[in-house]
Amino acid sequence: MKNLTAVLAFACFTLQCAAQGAPTIGPETGASTGASTAAAMPSAPAESTVLGAPTGSHWRFVVSPYTLHYGPSPEHRSVYMIGLEKQRDDGFVVGGSFFRNSFGQPSAYAYGGMRYNNLTPYEPLFVQVTGGLLYGYKPPFDKKVPLNYKGFSPGAVLSVGWMYSPMYSAQLNFLGNSALMFQLSADFR
Repeated sequence: MKNLTAVLAFACFTLQCAAQGAPTIGPETGASTGASTAAAMPSAPAESTVLGAPTGSHWRFVVSPYTLHYGPSPEHRSVYMIGLEKQRDDGFVVGGSFFRNSFGQPSAYAYGGMRYNNLTPYEPLFVQVTGGLLYGYKPPFDKKVPLNYKGFSPGAVLSVGWMYSPMYSAQLNFLGNSALMFQLSADFR
């Protein structure tokens, strides 16, 4: 019951932020002067903004204090994760994380992917998709992830998140049919 309460509290907080109206994200356009769009554009490309902070290539520190398993088992242990990502201007991300898997084994995930902003009218809402190499599921738990070979297996993570400020965001990482990971992130520009 405690796990469900945490999930519902996180969802309500995010929905409340969305209902209050999202801050504008993107370059400020200013008032129309009647000139064509091309003529109104500055000669140098303007850097877009995210919640008032310049976007661009930057580092992101990620941490997960909690993971909710869809089907709890006595074998499951608490999962903790810490990682680092590098995001380019175009949304491409590369990164790595170290975590203790659901069975208490030290594990790692090295990945690449894309972060998509502005998919909805709620501009702080984003989606991130990554794929890469997972390591750490060793016997007797090596069959718990598909295509595992001596602890190595392919991995993929779909995430949905919300930017609370130019520096801080939270996201939900969907870990296949196994679990939902809560992640907090801090961007360093």
